[in-house]
Amino acid sequence: MLKKFLAVSLLGSTLAFVGCQSLPQLPGTTANLNQLQNKTWVATKIGNSTIITNPSERNIASLQFDEATKRVTGSDGCNRLMGSFDAGKHSISFSQVASTRMACMNNANIDQLFNKALTQVTHYKVEGKVLQLLDNQGNSVIEFESAIQPR
Repeated sequence: MLKKFLAVSLLGSTLAFVGCQSLPQLPGTTANLNQLQNKTWVATKIGNSTIITNPSERNIASLQFDEATKRVTGSDGCNRLMGSFDAGKHSISFSQVASTRMACMNNANIDQLFNKALTQVTHYKVEGKVLQLLDNQGNSVIEFESAIQPR
């Protein structure tokens, strides 16, 4: 009887120690978040409309993510914007987004389209130098390319 008790105790202890080991990080969880950071993402499409920008323009529609502070900064093509974001493996949400209120001339309403699209974003996908912000049906609402130099 004592042998059975010791065997069960030893087996139980072994399972407890093995079960307490930390689980490995799921593939892609931090990789996706890391791909968002330390880059300037320049908007190239809003919906199906291509955005053509001159690299010498002042306020190019763009975003930068800081995972440490959960802050997002950038421009809507006219105004500077800043706010908070929360991202998971594939999901992302923006909150407390604020922007300056400059008079935007000759920008084809990119600022309005950009801000409207940003409110529809629920997911994201990073493939190489391309970031897609997606709505809850998986449609691309804003597409970005990573800039060569941070702005």
